[in-house]
Amino acid sequence: MDKPIFWLPAASTQGVVVDRLFFALLALSGAVLLLVLVLLVTFAVRYRHGSKAKRGALPRLARREFEIGWTAATFFLFLFVFWWAGSANLSEFQPPSDAMEIHVTAKQWMFKTQHPNGAREINALHMPVDTPIRLAMTSEDVIHSFWVPAFRFKRDILPGRLTQGWFRANRTGTFHLFCAEYCGTDHSLMGGAIVVMEKDAYARWLAEQPEGDDLGKQGEALFVQLGCAGCHAGRSAVHAPDLAGLYGREIPLSDGTKVLADERYIRDSILQPRREIAAGFEPIMPSFAGTVSESDLAKLVAYIRSLASPSLAPQRSAAP
Repeated sequence: MDKPIFWLPAASTQGVVVDRLFFALLALSGAVLLLVLVLLVTFAVRYRHGSKAKRGALPRLARREFEIGWTAATFFLFLFVFWWAGSANLSEFQPPSDAMEIHVTAKQWMFKTQHPNGAREINALHMPVDTPIRLAMTSEDVIHSFWVPAFRFKRDILPGRLTQGWFRANRTGTFHLFCAEYCGTDHSLMGGAIVVMEKDAYARWLAEQPEGDDLGKQGEALFVQLGCAGCHAGRSAVHAPDLAGLYGREIPLSDGTKVLADERYIRDSILQPRREIAAGFEPIMPSFAGTVSESDLAKLVAYIRSLASPSLAPQRSAAP
């Protein structure tokens, strides 16, 4: 029989940081508790009823200096802890530029994942060890949450929004995946497994999977199917912004402000085209809200992102 595990070992680089922060805060809290307890017991014994301890007010100067010193010490300690914890958590939101992108679509009651080459899984994710993995996650219905306890990783997945997060597994093995947000009747059954493999083993596994078109190619086909190419093609009579190199650029808007053309901007341009109108263009694009699903949005965003490379960019344009 396996021995019970009191503490689940961290299996990701972020998990090590989270554990270090947790134990540091636990030690700090324990030290403060011990200090208060010792002082409480000491004063209770020393100044108990009937004792000969001197009683009376402290000198005015000593009392003021003690209060100022104690307040300043705890204030700067709080600032240090806040900075340390904040920087550790904020680092999880910016993935490395070379991270492998995995798309996750959550729905009642499953996680669907797609690899860069188009290979798909349900309630499972195979990945190579010591490789940064960026998750681009959307929900088709209600709020879900992607939780891998061994990685100390949890992100809510919201309908109508793109959520991202990243981690780097530093141990091979199979780790539990759960939904940590109540999402309906079978919420407790919604889960799966994260399988971390050696890099060569992952390459062999990936080569054995049935491949489909990657998200960018699927998005290109959808772009034409929805009629976007009719308005945004290079030879179109409709005046529309240029797609090539759009992603990652600052876009001037008609109200004089600028916005970064990231995934959020592209999604909003498709669903709410009149929200942020590109400067020099008329607000003539129709809304595709209710027409395209979350998975379709992921495909269109992936296609527009692929056009950021000049070698891949055809003569197309993006919605303002």
